[in-house]
Amino acid sequence: MHRDIQEIQVACFRLGEDLYAIDIMRIKEIIRPLKLTSLPKFPAFMEGIINLRGTVIPVVDLRRRFDLPDVEDTSSTRLLIVSLAGQVLALVVDEVTEVVTVPVKDIKPPPHLGEGIDAEYLIGVCLVKQDLIMLLNIDSLLSSQEAHELGTVRERLVES
Repeated sequence: MHRDIQEIQVACFRLGEDLYAIDIMRIKEIIRPLKLTSLPKFPAFMEGIINLRGTVIPVVDLRRRFDLPDVEDTSSTRLLIVSLAGQVLALVVDEVTEVVTVPVKDIKPPPHLGEGIDAEYLIGVCLVKQDLIMLLNIDSLLSSQEAHELGTVRERLVES
């Protein structure tokens, strides 16, 4: 029996001063950064790969993906392990702040911004405790070509 979704739970995180969120149903786990292995010829937003309990996982730096200034990792830096395009990816964020429940009716269409994150990466925006939160559409983080290339690289690494 299908029922309409009234609200969603999202994990909120920071990139610089801005707050973003991802539906918690898309997050497998949240971890501290692990030892990173850089790979040549990766797109600029790909930091490299990590080995998480025997699984090779590509690491996407959301700051680079969104053309935000680079910063050094801190003790608050986290990796969001997500499922995307049939693959598992790690997304680098500055800090995970909280999990909140957002009524679907409170989610507004993304604004067309002059600078910063492109609207194509957003599902919408909402206010939580007076903070503007941008809800990420993680399915738009990789083009189909980028997802295919990542899958090919990952397969080669697993085979070797």
